[in-house]
Amino acid sequence: MGAHLARRYLGDGAAEPDPLQLPTFPPELGLPGRAPRVAVASAQQLAGARVPLEQRDYCGHHLLRLLRCHRDAFPVPWACHQLRHRWDSCQHHDYVMRMKEFERERRLLQRQKRLRQREAAAATGE
Repeated sequence: MGAHLARRYLGDGAAEPDPLQLPTFPPELGLPGRAPRVAVASAQQLAGARVPLEQRDYCGHHLLRLLRCHRDAFPVPWACHQLRHRWDSCQHHDYVMRMKEFERERRLLQRQKRLRQREAAAATGE
């Protein structure tokens, strides 16, 4: 079993974020000056290109260029190698950013839990 699954299901899951939910803390908490991520390609552009829903993410603009290249250079699949590399690189960067956001959320939940325990201990110790 993976470490994240063991932490979530065998350990105390109160301080473990749900990976299917959006972050609950403000984006500037923990990382001051962080700019919010914005998708370059609009939802209308992705829908017009018939991009599957699971691929409509922050790398959609790279995918649109790749699909256009595949269409224009049809019999030569290696003609779009650089665009494929850019899209794969963007996908990897997006994955890393999501993992960092998950870890940030996990640490902020642990911090919140510790603060609540201190407040409860101080309230009962008075």
